[in-house]
Order: sequence, then structure tokens, then C-alpha cells
Amino acid sequence: MSEIENMSFEEAMRELEATVGKLEHGEATLEESIALYERGAKLRAHCDKVLRAAEERVEKITLAANGQPNGTVPVEGL
Repeated sequence: MSEIENMSFEEAMRELEATVGKLEHGEATLEESIALYERGAKLRAHCDKVLRAAEERVEKITLAANGQPNGTVPVEGL
């Protein structure tokens, strides 16, 4: 597993927010900005993956609680 894959959602979000802040302030060189952008893209993808997994878990819990064998209850409906 890579360093980013081992991060919790909260850790990845904090670093992603810091990365975006650095890019927005324009304090980095072009090469640094590219590296920051690449890392930010990886962090965002990791956060998306973790969120999707969490949504699936919530749907499974909801299914088990409702006893509905077919279909799911969207997370937004909770």
C-alpha cells in the first residue's frame, strides 16, 4: 500500500486542503505546483474511494435493519 492509501479520510482531507491552499496562493514554483497537483489528485481519489466504501457500509446496515433483501436505501434518504 502507498502512503496515501494508509491515510485515514481525515488525514487525507487535511493534507488535500493544505495542498489546495498552497496552490491557490501561488507560492510554489511551476515544478512544485505540478507535484502538488499530482499529489492532490491522488489524495482526492483516495478520499472518494473511502467515501464510497463508507456509503456502501451504510447501505448494508440500512438493508439489514429494514430486512429488505432486494435493493438498497440511498444514503441521501437517511
